[in-house]
Amino acid sequence: MAGKTWSSQVCLPFFILCFYFLFPTNGAPSKPNIIFILTDDLDIQLGGLIPLTKTKQLIGDAGITFTNMFVTSPLCCPSRSSILTGQYVHNHLVWNNSLSGNCSSLSWQKKFEPTLFPVKLNKNGYKTFFAGKYLNQYGKESVGGVQHVPPGWTSWNGLVGNSVYYNYSLSVNGVLESHGDSYKADYLTDLISRRAVKFIQHQNINKNPFFMMLATPAPHSPFTSAPQYSKEFANKKAPRDKSFNVHSKDKHWLVRKAASPMPNTTISFIDDTFRNRWKTLLSVDDLVENVVKQLDAVGQLNNTYIFFTSDNGYHLGQFSLSFDKRQLYDFDNRVPLLVRGPGIKPKQQRHEFVLNIDLAPTFLNLTGIPVSNSMDGKSLVPLFQGNVTNEPKFRQNCLIEHKGEAHVEIRQCPQYKNQGLATCDSNCVCEDSWNNTYGCVRQLSPTENFKYCEFEDQDHFIEMYDLNKDPFELTNIASTADPKFVSQLSQELAKLSLCKGKSCQETT
Repeated sequence: MAGKTWSSQVCLPFFILCFYFLFPTNGAPSKPNIIFILTDDLDIQLGGLIPLTKTKQLIGDAGITFTNMFVTSPLCCPSRSSILTGQYVHNHLVWNNSLSGNCSSLSWQKKFEPTLFPVKLNKNGYKTFFAGKYLNQYGKESVGGVQHVPPGWTSWNGLVGNSVYYNYSLSVNGVLESHGDSYKADYLTDLISRRAVKFIQHQNINKNPFFMMLATPAPHSPFTSAPQYSKEFANKKAPRDKSFNVHSKDKHWLVRKAASPMPNTTISFIDDTFRNRWKTLLSVDDLVENVVKQLDAVGQLNNTYIFFTSDNGYHLGQFSLSFDKRQLYDFDNRVPLLVRGPGIKPKQQRHEFVLNIDLAPTFLNLTGIPVSNSMDGKSLVPLFQGNVTNEPKFRQNCLIEHKGEAHVEIRQCPQYKNQGLATCDSNCVCEDSWNNTYGCVRQLSPTENFKYCEFEDQDHFIEMYDLNKDPFELTNIASTADPKFVSQLSQELAKLSLCKGKSCQETT
């Protein structure tokens, strides 16, 4: 009882102090605006932020760059669902990018969409705007088509299906809008930018607090740049880090299966892909600049939080895997996070262990809305105070989950029929399989930096890495590590795999 009394005496005043620090009572609107910019497949470890010079200046340099931001599943739809729910994959049950994997399924629409953070924001007076990619299977006729508009959005401009740049369809507040291949009219990143600017202009007139989610296609395939950027980065090549074009003898069979060394044609393709991804990001940089300028023009910049991140990382030739995500390694799970806003001091770097599931509780916390007990993540608001020193440890471990997919037939690789493989390149190097299903506990603290993963396969295969000694995850130490420590990590993984809400935070 005494501990509970101490907690109520200390934590409540601290929360009030945070609130007044972040929302000073100087005549500004009582509720801040929030703009959330979500890129598609933007890595951090391969230099994904390098071409985004305006973004780094206007968001990162104006606020906080988080150096240890991770996603809890290295794939678009599960990660986006975690962002929307604030939950681990095993709680929202979106396992992959297919309808059968629950991506924008009827079950998702019925059970989860009515509880998402945009609904709560809208009910509490926020005007809400969405433009871009929602979930990979959104807009399919079998699950409601474009007429289905997820609840909570005042203005909805949802892309039908997966990321593209031209020749796509949008659901505009439930009405089909078709687009072609005209750069000025149709290039999707620029269209998102124009509609975002227009929305900001309208909200200033009405003086409503607003939340905006701008979900760009870039730098996802097909890597189509705006024409004015088509010749940029002509001499750039994909990074040749220590895991590039390396055969992995001690990893899961799917990774070991990759041809190594890679053919020269594959390496050339990887370099082209790297350059083209960067080219698409220049339009994202323009979007950020346009949005910030418009906020400034209408006098709302100092009352607006801006978040910039990605749904997952990416690899280009690491362990001789040509290009994709889905793997357990940091290059697929670590992403950028830049934040600016009221009360946040500029030019900060923070090294806390933060996750995509922390975004939803953060948005609610910033707007004064109670965070649901069903959310597994934690609000980042206490970290926004740059003058706070010796803050308690925010998080020391997290769960990473992936459920593998398989296709009966793979067109370019007929020899793999009924072999349980998926996502194969032209050389039949495959990125996924039915038993590429794993759970990992990722530990990160000032003294420890481990990853421990168990596969759901017949061998119960284990991968384990000490990233302080082996940052490129070259050597699987599962068979040589202290058995007691391995057992401890296995127990922690089992606990995290069953956690819900507060219990997910108690393990940290």
